[in-house]
Amino acid sequence: MAVVHEREPVTEILRAMAVDADVCGELVRAARAHSPEVARLTEAETRSHVLAMIRAAGAWFSTFDRVEEQDFTTALLLGADRAGQGVPVTAVLRGVQAALTRAVEISVDRCRTSGVPDGALLPVILRLKEYGDAIERHVINGYHAAERGPAHETDGLRGRLLRQVLIDGVIPRAEELAGAGVRAEDGHGPHHCLVAEATGPGHAQRLMRRLSALHGVSGLVEGRVVGLCPRLPQGGDLGIPDLVVASPAAPLDQLRPLYRLCVRAVDLGAAAGRHGWYELTDFAAEIAVADQPLLGSYLSGRLLGGLDTSDAFHRQLALTALTFLDTGRRLDQTAATLFTHPNTIRYRLGRFQQITGTSLTDTRPDSRGGPLDTLHWWWALTTWLSRE
Repeated sequence: MAVVHEREPVTEILRAMAVDADVCGELVRAARAHSPEVARLTEAETRSHVLAMIRAAGAWFSTFDRVEEQDFTTALLLGADRAGQGVPVTAVLRGVQAALTRAVEISVDRCRTSGVPDGALLPVILRLKEYGDAIERHVINGYHAAERGPAHETDGLRGRLLRQVLIDGVIPRAEELAGAGVRAEDGHGPHHCLVAEATGPGHAQRLMRRLSALHGVSGLVEGRVVGLCPRLPQGGDLGIPDLVVASPAAPLDQLRPLYRLCVRAVDLGAAAGRHGWYELTDFAAEIAVADQPLLGSYLSGRLLGGLDTSDAFHRQLALTALTFLDTGRRLDQTAATLFTHPNTIRYRLGRFQQITGTSLTDTRPDSRGGPLDTLHWWWALTTWLSRE
């Protein structure tokens, strides 16, 4: 169906949208908001695909050629890239559909603002839907084409093997492991699961090379660098500053839950700005605390009910108390961490005691200061400070 009377204004609107950075940003945010798996990838990756597709849409709408005659290479590459990164096809389509829906909304808004009558908007919407449907078909085709890649393509084989073990719970045969680069003597023995938050494509490739050198298998799963290794590097150092979390060694059929815990640890570590090598158990308390938000809320309400989250001084007191616990209740280290004088720390902790009724500095034998009490205060403070 062609737009006749309002063709020129609509064409100019779509051309303008195709080169508008704000529009591209809106579509990227929509895709990432509706697909957590896509949001784990770098924003630059999503932006490059979105930008290419909306520019192609602007060019297509101006010619009104049949949709089948258009070049959908970008959509094919998007599907293939996400398959190689281990993003489920359903998650890919959620992101694509959200971006397309937002594109239609912006198009209609701009058409109305430009004076295009409502009666002419239906053909515009239908044309955009036709283009969106074609985009989805080519994304799916590109995704499945990448999945059907030849078995001798090592990267694809390794990615599929990792997804089998860590997501599907399917244990590969010995020859499949050997084909992916796992040595015969390591076979089905215990392996460590490693998950990394690589900061870019170059880092991802270097990480995978380092992990493969440990006589294991590595690849991209759900947008992250993942490896299975029979042994860890000496000193836990891969020589790359990205965040890496390693699980304890376990048989292949027990790695699925460990993989999910490693992913959770990487998410928490990345949010906190951490880098370098960690064992999964380093995040044990943080994972347990983060996954019980309701209990943390009740705990902070009981222990910190006298503090007001909207009061900047109260937030300063809570941060000082949390830092005091993080540094092993050392005044000098707390002062150094917060770049202030120890006497200032003493004053803040004193005010904290006046408001909450509890002293964090009391070390008398009859005072409450055991490890569980410390954990409760740390949990309460962390939860309280996370509130706006």
